[in-house]
Amino acid sequence: MNILITGGAGFIGSHITDALLKKGHSIKILDILKKPVHMKGFPEYLDKTKVEFIYGDVTDKRVMKYALNGVDIVFHLAAYQDYLPDYSSFSYINVFSTSLIYEIIEEEKFPVQKVIVASSQAVMGEGKYHNKSGKVIYPTLRTDQQLSSGNWDHIDNETGLPLILDLSDETVINPMNPYGMSKYQQEMLAINLGNRIGVPSVAMRFSIVQGSRQSFYNAYSGACRIFSLSYFLKKQPTVYEDGNAIRDYVNIHDVVEALVLVMESEKSNGQVYNVGGGKAYTVLEFAKVVAEVFEMEYKPKLPKEYRFGDTRHIFSDIKKLKSLGWNPSRTVYDSVKEYKQYLEEQTDINDILDYSEKHMKNLGVIRRAVL
Repeated sequence: MNILITGGAGFIGSHITDALLKKGHSIKILDILKKPVHMKGFPEYLDKTKVEFIYGDVTDKRVMKYALNGVDIVFHLAAYQDYLPDYSSFSYINVFSTSLIYEIIEEEKFPVQKVIVASSQAVMGEGKYHNKSGKVIYPTLRTDQQLSSGNWDHIDNETGLPLILDLSDETVINPMNPYGMSKYQQEMLAINLGNRIGVPSVAMRFSIVQGSRQSFYNAYSGACRIFSLSYFLKKQPTVYEDGNAIRDYVNIHDVVEALVLVMESEKSNGQVYNVGGGKAYTVLEFAKVVAEVFEMEYKPKLPKEYRFGDTRHIFSDIKKLKSLGWNPSRTVYDSVKEYKQYLEEQTDINDILDYSEKHMKNLGVIRRAVL
């Protein structure tokens, strides 16, 4: 089949490109190679001779019309991610580009068989909780006043006790940041416009994806990058809040297998799926895993700093995707080992941690609690 992958030069996009090439598919990649994610231009890990590379913007109708022509399957992975408060960019790039895909398919009568859109765990926001009496609660964003006082947990208004975390399935929709809001809009557009024009569509709600090829310069890319770079550079990693925030992490190769599965399965048509690792870790627990892989002393710094807008806890329920026959088989150790090997192959990376931390502090994202 002929397959278009927007954002195909990126982390997830390049891995799905490799997998689909091995299966004999013909691949087009559309990517604008935007900095700081692609600091060095077209990545060495992709072979230009095996794909058709289109340098362009997913919001450019002329470029998208060319890219979609003759395509059977679309993986729409290109997205805007950042801590910047330029809220319009999230909507313009993520939402507009998704609308544009369906607009062009309908106008040009392109015979696209399926569109698969990358969504995010951020759609679920702070996730699902319950209180001591069992009442289900969906918390809102923690206020800066609360965080600046060093009060990290969501508190039940009735009892004054911390709320109890539940698994969040695909029905949980409570985005708290502009990225999550834009991803939910992408989900709605994909499923509803897909139904409207007869193009089966799927939205994949990723947890924190980890493995090789994650950008070293993308401040949004998470704990694996931050902790691995810290230990690689013989520095103590900084852990925000109290380190007890809960996350689930999923390996890139498990993600690729999930993407291929929904591409090939008719049962996935019109569905939204959580794609998670199936096991929860606190940030401190994950930092300890990274220290073990790097054979470093486990001594994270906890300066009582926080990133305003971060989710306290989130843990995705993946039963729905598992019902298709998928199961995450790699561990966080597998992800960190792969990232470590990738990191050791790089050069000129000594300033990366300082660059990212200064970037977030300049934006006012990293703040300090006054205890």
